[in-house]
Amino acid sequence: MNIAIDGPSGAGKSTLAKLLAKELNITYLDTGAMYRALALKACNENVPLSDEKAIEELISRTSIDVLPGENGSIVFLDGKDVSNDIRQHKISKMASDISAIKCVRIYMVDLQRKIAFARDSVLDGRDIGTVVLPNADHKFYLTASVEVRAERRYKELVARGEKCDKAQIKDDIEKRDHNDMHRQFSPLKKADDAIEIDSSYMTVNQVMNKMLDIIKGRK
Repeated sequence: MNIAIDGPSGAGKSTLAKLLAKELNITYLDTGAMYRALALKACNENVPLSDEKAIEELISRTSIDVLPGENGSIVFLDGKDVSNDIRQHKISKMASDISAIKCVRIYMVDLQRKIAFARDSVLDGRDIGTVVLPNADHKFYLTASVEVRAERRYKELVARGEKCDKAQIKDDIEKRDHNDMHRQFSPLKKADDAIEIDSSYMTVNQVMNKMLDIIKGRK
């Protein structure tokens, strides 16, 4: 069984994917973390994202793996656990840019499909239901207002001790939404057969229970 959860940044996709995976006892594959890992390597090596040939070369000597952990996925970049490093705000912004590069999407989609086809999985991202797993058993499009998503992101960063500006975060989210929805290759969009859920005024448990009802055929 494969479950696809798509939607914009900050809508709660990763949180819900983790909870569903735990509840259903299946694998959670954090696809966003995979893009973040590659963005982290590009950042560390000062590889310009505008240079697609340099990015292709970077990919050729990069190993990314995602394994289950007690508190979600553990992300390995070239054999090193980078689960915390990839959550920096600057890496989040870079991940959006690097994910728009065609060779990156091709590499990641192939890797994600191999993992999903091998086991029951929950995947979240921007193009899971439209490109990565168009035949997924269940598809959801999770969204929320920009204001709510900015507030969530702000609280998350503050809790980790990062200094940040809420207005700047809101601006970054709006720009990321635009970039994700208007990129030429695999843009963010709702699959025709996906069920849309607006989480703006719902608790995490309310969203999870709604998804579980649909998955288990209760509604």
